[in-house]
Amino acid sequence: MKRSVPDLMNSESPLVMVTAYDFPGGKVAEAAGVDLILVGDSLGNVVLGYDSTAPVTLADMIHHARAVRRGAPDTFLVVDLPFGTYHTGVTDAMRSAVRVIQETGADAIKMEGATPEVVEVVRVLTRNGIPVMGHVGLMPQTATAQGGLRVQGKDDESARRTLDGALALAEAGAFSVVLEAIPARLAKLITEKLPVPTIGIGAGVNCGGQVLVTHDLLGVYEGEEKKIAKRYAEVGRISREAITQYASEVRARAFPTRENSFVMKDDVLDKLY
Repeated sequence: MKRSVPDLMNSESPLVMVTAYDFPGGKVAEAAGVDLILVGDSLGNVVLGYDSTAPVTLADMIHHARAVRRGAPDTFLVVDLPFGTYHTGVTDAMRSAVRVIQETGADAIKMEGATPEVVEVVRVLTRNGIPVMGHVGLMPQTATAQGGLRVQGKDDESARRTLDGALALAEAGAFSVVLEAIPARLAKLITEKLPVPTIGIGAGVNCGGQVLVTHDLLGVYEGEEKKIAKRYAEVGRISREAITQYASEVRARAFPTRENSFVMKDDVLDKLY
């Protein structure tokens, strides 16, 4: 049964969230029993082949989220608002969020950042019944302004900004806040101070839950190990080996075999000559 926002906020056990970007990804995640599925704009990197998340459009997010929802009809679904869809004011943000909810069947949207402008957007959206997941620490959409894909919160100023941002998002109505790539001690402090669950990625074990990009935990791309992730499988290697074997058998005429072929009666064939 799909979990509700109050249920997630009051969960006694750590929340489990993974990303999904298509029908099979949603189907597998739901079968695995995760609490939340995130259709992240990370699809720009792991699915669409971009160098960053910046080129991802709202249409991209809606297209992929629809497919995930078809695969996971009974799991709480969160969809990222991509870069540029909520930075130009409350009106544009509301329009983007409403489109995502209406056109995908998502249960919530997620936004990065905790500037006064973003916090105000969170406040307005939640007042209008749209659940919002916040995101502080490393923010891939604006990583260039943060000096690149680097750990955040390591110095006094950055740590204070991260803590204050998370608190502001919770106060504005966010039902949870993602903490990405910050020191574990800082994440523990934020988790203790926030009235809503934190969901960590590269933020230590003491968060209220964890999220990973499915392609990272499955090892879809060979050789790309990341400190913030653990590889639970080697799907990329297994897939490559399988396709290599298939290619070899085709070239040797070892596939298809009789078991993979259809037959017909000899007299039918004779009539064709």
